[in-house]
Amino acid sequence: MSEVPASVAGMSALPPAPFGRMITAMITPFTPDGGLDVPGAAALAEHLVDAGNEALVVNGTTGESPTTSDAEKDTLLRVVREAVGGRARVIAGVGTNDTRHTLELAGAAEKAGADGLLVVAPYYNKPPQAGLLAHFRAVADATCLPVMIYDIPGRSGVPVTTETLLQLADHPRIVAVKDAKDDLSASSWVLANSGLAYYSGTDVLNLPLLSVGACGVVSVVGHLAAPAIRAMIEAFGAGEVGRAITLHKGLLPAYEGVFRTQGVITTKAALAMAGLPAGPVRAPLVDATEAERARLRADLAAAVLEPAAGGPSVAPSASAPGRPGAARPGTATAAAGTAAS
Repeated sequence: MSEVPASVAGMSALPPAPFGRMITAMITPFTPDGGLDVPGAAALAEHLVDAGNEALVVNGTTGESPTTSDAEKDTLLRVVREAVGGRARVIAGVGTNDTRHTLELAGAAEKAGADGLLVVAPYYNKPPQAGLLAHFRAVADATCLPVMIYDIPGRSGVPVTTETLLQLADHPRIVAVKDAKDDLSASSWVLANSGLAYYSGTDVLNLPLLSVGACGVVSVVGHLAAPAIRAMIEAFGAGEVGRAITLHKGLLPAYEGVFRTQGVITTKAALAMAGLPAGPVRAPLVDATEAERARLRADLAAAVLEPAAGGPSVAPSASAPGRPGAARPGTATAAAGTAAS
């Protein structure tokens, strides 16, 4: 796949994106008996890249990382890396609430070929900000890989404060934030006072975060609507704000539907309805009920999951030096189309 010429790429109003702009946090497919579905993981990764994702997060919370073993994490990362080749970046989720364990996972991810690390704020033990600083710096020092901090206080129990993020921005390998704090004021302040690349980690805030300086998204709904989300990002970057707003509005039913319950549950249900690899969730999660599946079908049917023809075409992440070739824009996702039928 060819790169967009630099003269065209320069038209984008979006800031540099070190991991690409359209990223999906990939679920982990399981077999009916709950084991790791290795062929399914490879097939799903290829499907997601074909649909327009420039990078995939593997072994994140959406990948049910709290219930996968270290050996499963390593296998999954290697399988996805091989499946997508040089077509997309692979970001390894390595965050835990134990710094020593996180360092072990980071080293293993580097050996397995990861392009970057996603590191969530340590959860449950609620460290002070000094502890967060030490934790993230230790991970960044442990490998040669770029680090994306995952700030999601609703899950971790502790925010990464503005002051902490500004201090972490001084580390040469801490380059990005997956922002699920849902605080546009705080995000704006960090963006105005650092070189950190911001990625929306809350799908419904994808466009609002772009408007204050984010460079892209790490999406769950990207399993089903990557073409439309990517088109929205490209439209905003091209200055087609009205088109971006229209696409955002069209995506709202999908954003709401996927998060009516825990997002892994609904995403796996939608992929399964489309005949794509997903399998069951692992306890303590529970699979979607028939009523939840019916509501999800209605939500997806009401959403615009693919962009209309004739929209702008701007290099989604040409500002990221050395990135792999971008995946095909506008490719329909089979998952979205079938699930919405």
